[in-house]
Amino acid sequence: MGRQLHLRTAVPEDRDWIHELRHRVYAQELGQHAPEPGGRLSDGLDGDNVYLVVTRGAVRVGFVSVTPPWAGRFGLDKYLDRDELPLLREADTFEVRILTVEPEERASAVAPLLMYAALRWIASRGGRHVVAMGRTEVLGLYLAAGLRPAGRTVRCGKVTFEVLTGAVDALTRGTLDRHPATLERLRSTVDWRLDTPFAPGPDGCEHGGASFTAVGTDFRTLHRRRRIVAADVLDAWFPPAPEVSAVLTDDPSWLARTSPPAGAEGLLAEIAAVRALPEDTLCVGAGSSDLIYRAFGQLLGPDSRVLLIDPGYGEYAHVTERIIGCHVDRLRLRRADDWRIDPLRLAEAVATGRYDLVVVVNPNNPTGRHAPAAELRAVIDAAPASTRWWIDEAYLGYVDPDDTDASLAPLAATDPRVIVCTSLSKMYALSGLRAAYLVAAPETAARLRRWTPPWPVSLPAQRAAVAALGAPAYYRERRLQTRALRHRLALELAELDEGVHIEEGIANFVNLTLPADGPSAAQFVLECRRHDVYLRDLSPLSALYEGRTVRIAVKDAAENARIVAACQAALDVLVPPVPLPGEPVTGTAR
Repeated sequence: MGRQLHLRTAVPEDRDWIHELRHRVYAQELGQHAPEPGGRLSDGLDGDNVYLVVTRGAVRVGFVSVTPPWAGRFGLDKYLDRDELPLLREADTFEVRILTVEPEERASAVAPLLMYAALRWIASRGGRHVVAMGRTEVLGLYLAAGLRPAGRTVRCGKVTFEVLTGAVDALTRGTLDRHPATLERLRSTVDWRLDTPFAPGPDGCEHGGASFTAVGTDFRTLHRRRRIVAADVLDAWFPPAPEVSAVLTDDPSWLARTSPPAGAEGLLAEIAAVRALPEDTLCVGAGSSDLIYRAFGQLLGPDSRVLLIDPGYGEYAHVTERIIGCHVDRLRLRRADDWRIDPLRLAEAVATGRYDLVVVVNPNNPTGRHAPAAELRAVIDAAPASTRWWIDEAYLGYVDPDDTDASLAPLAATDPRVIVCTSLSKMYALSGLRAAYLVAAPETAARLRRWTPPWPVSLPAQRAAVAALGAPAYYRERRLQTRALRHRLALELAELDEGVHIEEGIANFVNLTLPADGPSAAQFVLECRRHDVYLRDLSPLSALYEGRTVRIAVKDAAENARIVAACQAALDVLVPPVPLPGEPVTGTAR
């Protein structure tokens, strides 16, 4: 049996029907607007919003409009000053408008499907807040979806609307918890053609790593890894140092069966010696994520207020907002500023002392930008004593691992307000082994060690990390090679299309932003996967990317060439060239 309902984004051919249905409902049926002689109703937002359309077979039966924040205006702006509803100023607020269904379908699943689809589309573009106007006669439909009155009522013509708001995470969780049977029925009966999955991941966070799913997470089809370019994760393109390979292959059976030193004493001593840090300022973990979850669980609670940098590493929003339930604010970076952290804006944001923790990823993932340590140190020195700082230096090895002035680890060892977290996975090509450490004042480090279980890092990982720390010359050369590969990849991607914008940061990746009138990042990523090339759609991380930016990990020369070829093929399909005068049109030109 075929799917009964089909859901998709609108195409130009839908516009006439949308405007005609709007006129029938809002002018003729409800009296919100005066009838138009042409029997069509549109407004100034039609060029900036996105329509989602449901059809039953070939017959259109309903639509909903979503206005993204980068449109620069909302329908609500006609009725409310933004001082009355400050949420309208937020860069991650989306507006859901004019949910409209043909009369004969109003008792069907079309309206709930459109509301859920709008929520999923918004989440896939980094939306965190929703605003809407709910007609008072059908207010229950919106309340059942989890939206709540904002205390503002507006009237247009003969129709009264309640202004409604909601948090995307809360709306999503509420929908999944309250309506599982309905969602499962929709999943099985709806032809879902949006560029976002029908349901979110199990924990609501986009952790990445789709390339390993393609290889096979059951490990039964690992041969696939040889044809897949895993440029969606930031693992090193090069092998570990020969010294690392030697310790891993010397006696692998012994490594596998033997319990490691319970406190990773040898690893701690090596880190202390190589980084010139007191050993009592260190705490190790099985990767930086292990340290983040463990430390934040100890240092923060639901009443804590946290400042994150946006765009920023998604795990921080996940653990602070979804897991701990902190009050989270964001310092928005600006594309016009090349995504760099403005120390004056950061200092102003923290000056009031309202934040318990400020998180700075430096170099930043996903922007690739690096803030000079001296600038950050000056901001921290002037910040209130009650504010703690978490500095993530996972990608600092791509700046210069031997430049001690580039790291804030020495400051963290003496300042009880500062913690520096450093991965041993990325620059040392040990992502599969999972090893990391943090640096904090002795009292803080001791507190976190108390909550560290014995044997926190496996024996293979401990031995590999010690060997890697002892091979600085090898990794210095790999850093220089990565820089050259990154620069060449950026140049070749920039030549693909004049509408494509490439940002080359300082770490092991580049970002590609598609034209505003081109395909979405999600469509581009899916098209590249047809060529076994996996890229990372950055849209769910931040609405500041406007659904158009992908992150591409630097690989070796051969795989970089495959990345460029896949991107070119995707653009050829998704962005057909504008035909010259007299040439036939073969697709939808940009």
